Amino acid sequence: MHTRNDWDLSTVNLHRLRELSYEVAVLPTGATEPHNLHLPCGQDTLAAVEIARRCVGAAWEKTRSVVLLPGLPYGVDCNLMAYPMAIHVSQATLDAMIREIVTSLRHHGIRKVVLFNGHGGNGFAPLVRQLQCDLDVHLFTCNWWEVGHDQYNTFFTNRDDHAGEMETSVSLTIHPELVDLELAKDGHARPFRFEALRNGWAKTSRSFARVNDHCAVGDPRQATADKGRAYLELTCQRITDFLVELAQAEVDESFPQVN
Repeated sequence: MHTRNDWDLSTVNLHRLRELSYEVAVLPTGATEPHNLHLPCGQDTLAAVEIARRCVGAAWEKTRSVVLLPGLPYGVDCNLMAYPMAIHVSQATLDAMIREIVTSLRHHGIRKVVLFNGHGGNGFAPLVRQLQCDLDVHLFTCNWWEVGHDQYNTFFTNRDDHAGEMETSVSLTIHPELVDLELAKDGHARPFRFEALRNGWAKTSRSFARVNDHCAVGDPRQATADKGRAYLELTCQRITDFLVELAQAEVDESFPQVN
């Protein structure tokens, strides 16, 4: 059963909306794709929506002006289509949907929008640049898993890329009933043959079917709920603080730069 919250557009009603005024809208974006053998296919969306809920709910207590939009559950997954039931939408399709959503928000007087992303395959930088030129809005992107990367080694043993220790630990915290850790494989991935790609100054898109047979990059077997809880505490605090600052900031001639 849903709890009705004034900050959750999925549950608030028209009667309440007529009494409310929002400064910031948060739009979770995710994907539908396999994550090793042990995590749900909705992992990216489930995590983005739940973490956004925690942060928007906490920010609401301080600002009463942040709203959580329903999440988009599909993302750019053309490089995972070798795996059962991976669902792909093009970046252009995703961008078109977000453009329409942001246009609607601007119609309702909301000029600050946070794209709260849960999937590494989604890339919104060109869209943000274009929309800020086309519309009188300010867009911000946040990949939630990157928020605490400067403290990553404080919490985790192994570097995470896809369905590894960090992502699994977070999953054990927010939806443990959907994690079958005993099924997890080690996430060992074939490395790139080119030094430029291994060092990161040249980049490409990986076909996950060529990486290994279980759609993972990163070893999840040392994941624990305690690690996930600690990492989320840091991550959510930082995101919440940003949302509060954003809601309270005046949109003037120099926004978002300092005066």
